[in-house]
Amino acid sequence: MHPVKVLFAVVVLAALGVKPGAAQQNLGAQGAEGEPNRLQQWLVPSPDFGPPSHALLFRPPGVGPFPLALIAHATTQNVLRRAQMPQPEYRALAAWLVARGFAVLVPERPGHGATGGKYLEDQGGCDEADYARSGRATADVIAAAMGFVRKQPFIRSNGMIVIGHSAGGWGALALASEDPKDISAIIAFAPGRGGRANDFPGQVCAPHTLMAAAREFGKTARVPVTWLVAANDSYFSPVLSRQLADAFRNAGGKVDFRVLGAYGSEGHWLPETEAGVTSATSELDRALKLRAQSPAKKR
Repeated sequence: MHPVKVLFAVVVLAALGVKPGAAQQNLGAQGAEGEPNRLQQWLVPSPDFGPPSHALLFRPPGVGPFPLALIAHATTQNVLRRAQMPQPEYRALAAWLVARGFAVLVPERPGHGATGGKYLEDQGGCDEADYARSGRATADVIAAAMGFVRKQPFIRSNGMIVIGHSAGGWGALALASEDPKDISAIIAFAPGRGGRANDFPGQVCAPHTLMAAAREFGKTARVPVTWLVAANDSYFSPVLSRQLADAFRNAGGKVDFRVLGAYGSEGHWLPETEAGVTSATSELDRALKLRAQSPAKKR
């Protein structure tokens, strides 16, 4: 790197209170593998010189190379709830993917739990929410984590998939708009932002802005998306979800929209539990078949 650029990077890091190299040190595996499914703690990079993201990695038996699946978690605008969030695991969903030959990364994005740091995907206030910006910020975090792990010798560099939940799914749609050639499919469970506004079921902050952002993402999205929502999702109802999926599709995106059966007392949390994943198995299998029909090209 040019000396001037190096000096500039050091100055920026200092201004952020980060020691040079601190944001990137000790990346990778943080200990031995365990159970289930070779569970292992990792640190992966995050954008903007932020702290490395804490992550869980699951793998099938053997040395690979395995295709990579990344699971992007939900979020909250409440700063205290974010700080107290436990490490996202999605163990049942990860186990389902491992059984189908995937290595699975579940990173905790900046601004959450043990990862800490700046909350990069803040959408702003309810009335003036910037959903396009927040989605792209989430997409940047997903891309940074995948870009690091895909370089590992046990990972195939193409044919990756992203499974996003709620805000994580919204970020996956934003990532689709960048037309990533190494991602072959996206599965989004109830993607969106601003759901249950002021904790009222079925209320969404600035839904017209959310719709406009879905159209914006769809204009350049070419990765096939499977869009799943439970019948009793009170954050993003099947009616609203279908409207968002239609806006994404009509702008140019590829969407297979499916409504799943009601799950428990709140369908929004379906992908976080074993029973929920079991109820979605047929649609998940369908999504992988669509992926097989449209493989991503290796760069």
